Amino acid sequence: MRGTGTFAGIYLYRSFVDMRKAINGLSQIVSQDLKANPCDGSLFVFISRDRTILKALYWDKSGFALWQKRFEKERFRWPKSALADSIEVNSEQLDWLLSGLDIEKSKPHEKLSYQSFS
Repeated sequence: MRGTGTFAGIYLYRSFVDMRKAINGLSQIVSQDLKANPCDGSLFVFISRDRTILKALYWDKSGFALWQKRFEKERFRWPKSALADSIEVNSEQLDWLLSGLDIEKSKPHEKLSYQSFS
């Protein structure tokens, strides 16, 4: 999979997905449920009911790419708080999720920007 920072957006699909779905089934979820274009350069991430399998779908200039990760003993800490069909995350949060961390509890420090120093 290409670097997580190279995607136009990263979206976690909140509902559980049958992991027998491949590119066509997952891109259909993106189009119909999320009302998004699966070819727009974004990464779309899906989770299995038991939260041990994660699939990521993206358009890679000449075709779709599908990536999968499976935990052998642990479960992915899938976000629960949002009411929408998807949650937009940044590349750092996706890296945390792929490492097994809870992205709702792990929050980076606020980015500060100053105009002058005293």
